[in-house]
Amino acid sequence: MRRGEALGRRGAHRQLKQLSGGIRVFLGRSSVAVCVLLICTISLYSTIRSDGRPNRSVKQVNVDELWETAPNDGWRPSSAPRSKWPPPPNESNGYLRVRCNGGLNQQRTAICNAVLAARIMNATLVLPELDANSFWHDDSGFKGIYDVEHFINSLRYDVKIVESLPDIRVNGKAKKLKAFQLRPPRDAPVSWYTTAALEKMKEHGAIYLTPFSHRLEEEIDNAEYQRLRCRVNYHALQFKPHIMKLSNMIVNKLRAQGHFMAIHLRFEMDMLAFAGCVDIFNKKEQAILKKYRKENFAEKELVYNERRAIGKCPLTPEEVGLILRAMGFDNSTRIYLAAGELFGGERFMKPFRTLFPHLENHSTVGPAEELAANTRGLLGSAVDYMVCLLADIFMPTYDGPSNFANNVMGHRLYYGFRTTIQPDRKALAPIFVARENGETAGFEEAVRRVMYSLEFGGPHKRVRPESFYTNSWPECFCQMSAKNPADQCPSENIADLNSRLQWEETDDSENVQNSSNRTESIDI
Repeated sequence: MRRGEALGRRGAHRQLKQLSGGIRVFLGRSSVAVCVLLICTISLYSTIRSDGRPNRSVKQVNVDELWETAPNDGWRPSSAPRSKWPPPPNESNGYLRVRCNGGLNQQRTAICNAVLAARIMNATLVLPELDANSFWHDDSGFKGIYDVEHFINSLRYDVKIVESLPDIRVNGKAKKLKAFQLRPPRDAPVSWYTTAALEKMKEHGAIYLTPFSHRLEEEIDNAEYQRLRCRVNYHALQFKPHIMKLSNMIVNKLRAQGHFMAIHLRFEMDMLAFAGCVDIFNKKEQAILKKYRKENFAEKELVYNERRAIGKCPLTPEEVGLILRAMGFDNSTRIYLAAGELFGGERFMKPFRTLFPHLENHSTVGPAEELAANTRGLLGSAVDYMVCLLADIFMPTYDGPSNFANNVMGHRLYYGFRTTIQPDRKALAPIFVARENGETAGFEEAVRRVMYSLEFGGPHKRVRPESFYTNSWPECFCQMSAKNPADQCPSENIADLNSRLQWEETDDSENVQNSSNRTESIDI
């Protein structure tokens, strides 16, 4: 395997061991800049032999095959329950309000967690609030972005959802039920919801959790809970019809001329400031980034060369172009750019545009008037999300802290293992540093060695820090002709399940008038 792979020859092992021993002494005396250079040298040494040739042969990848979905080994998406999953009781323990802060995709993750939290507490969920004071300064709200009727209807066998808190009567007067405000711990365990939160809910009748970003742990040892998250994320959360129509129009126009790739080019002010990657900019631009960082992020000393050496800097547009060219994509490749305003302007885009001139974004495709009216703030992010989801190939340039990239990758995996090119920035960093220092021999082969070792969107084990929302395998997937019974596909998918339950509900109401609460379990 690429990461941690042993060197091909014992001699190389001994040399690397000796070199590592020397490093420990050297680090005690050397400056930061020299240390970083040494890190890059070692990283290159681990993949290049002394004669300059690669340590192992490059895995052959046919670029034309990347336009198709990744091999799946018989796996397919499946988030229907596989054990008894009773519908929510008629009487809940109270009402749950949440305020989802952040951008569109951070809010999307919070909505999934809110539904799961409501299920855990047997609570009635109030339609989640989307923070109007988020990065986008957009007050569209849940109803302006998502199809509310579809959301509530899709989850009716999982949780009860209402659009607002009910009125109560106090001293003969009607007034809105007031929710008790709580601040959940970050990545709170399930036990917090079944104890502290539930206690306050029963005491007050309703609780208001704010903020609600990353407030429920991701790794839960309960596959049914995880599958509920997938039902929310990939089935219930559907954008409003006008967003879907606009997104499909853009995709159809791009695909009319053949395959197209979508790239999330995260070379924007907020992410560059967050990452601490400022040295490549002029003094005026550096001052802007430092000011933004000071105002928005915790104070921390960040050294650009160190950050870049460990893969913490977003790829530049030129680096993205060089990666694609090394992989074998030619200048006829059509690329859709999902990005805000790129920091540094055209001088950073020009090298990329020279390599790949067929670039589009949501402002250059389709009727200008309609796009101008519908692609601002959260709406624009929603359109970009759908185009990236439906693209033949998706390439994020800065995953990890990017909720957009993580969610799109996870959705594409669930959507049928659609090809994703996910650069390993840490492995690529020394290769780019060497090129900048004039060492261009073997550059493209070194890039291919890194890039051709990727999964390209196929099923793979989730390893931290990879998020559940980036990779919900195996919980939300099943395997045809599975050897492990736990991986066997259930007899029904989500659509079949809802149809059957709806029929059972109708049949029950026709045969048992005024019947008592439904208590039967879903056993599939």
